[in-house]
Amino acid sequence: MTIENLQELCRQLPGVTESIKWEHDLCFCVGDKMFLIAGLDQTPTSASFKASPEEFDELSSCPGFSPAPYLARYKWVAVDDLNRLKPQEWEQYILASYRMVAQKLPRKVQKELGLEV
Repeated sequence: MTIENLQELCRQLPGVTESIKWEHDLCFCVGDKMFLIAGLDQTPTSASFKASPEEFDELSSCPGFSPAPYLARYKWVAVDDLNRLKPQEWEQYILASYRMVAQKLPRKVQKELGLEV
């Protein structure tokens, strides 16, 4: 899995924007709310995403995964290497993270972005 693969997956979702934050992190957002962060200056490339409470507990205990710094209280998990997950798993977790974040956006913003309301 590469950054380009993550970009391809995220760009397929409605209303997604990407930007560089904190000088070296590629952030994917919906309605200005982050749902995936990838570390650009690390080898191997790491990433963080929002997980459900059940997935957060399960993933956090797996090798190479940990609660994401500064975001763990919001159930974000960090993975130390993009290749720890298969492409299908990335697709599943990215979509789940996107949906959790998009559902919390104000209805007006959801409608402006063309999201299902």
